[in-house]
Amino acid sequence: MAVTTEDIKKLREETNAPVMEVKHALEEAGGNEAEAKRLLTEKALVRAESKKAREAGDGMIFAYTHNMGGGTTGTPIQSGKVGVLLDLRCETDFVARTDVFQNLGKEICLQIASMNPASVEELLEQEYIRDPEKKVDGLVGEASGTLGEHVKIERFVRYDI
Repeated sequence: MAVTTEDIKKLREETNAPVMEVKHALEEAGGNEAEAKRLLTEKALVRAESKKAREAGDGMIFAYTHNMGGGTTGTPIQSGKVGVLLDLRCETDFVARTDVFQNLGKEICLQIASMNPASVEELLEQEYIRDPEKKVDGLVGEASGTLGEHVKIERFVRYDI
């Protein structure tokens, strides 16, 4: 099956992987999008593993408060009962400002608010709330591979009332 520009564009938008990698993955998968995604994920995790020795001295602090509950009218009964501060690191300020890094920070904050891990190690081993087939470590690894830099969760604090 011939891979079209539209196929490449669609998969690139979904995965944020480099264009040529998307093209090669689609060709290797015979045009099967699900198989191409799996191949891209594997490649991203391999790239991420090779970058773990690098210093991740930049990054961002993410803050999140979770609104809980809801009345019969749809308005919240409780507001701001759970909060998270996350120190997410990468190698450069440029990468810290990317959409991929920003989205990763938000997703990890939601994970922490929802699952209340006791440590970074426990967090990394948890099933990702949006996709139980993945662990949080895999989510971070995919972002690292996509971004081309070492990305790591340095620390976090979860507050609840």
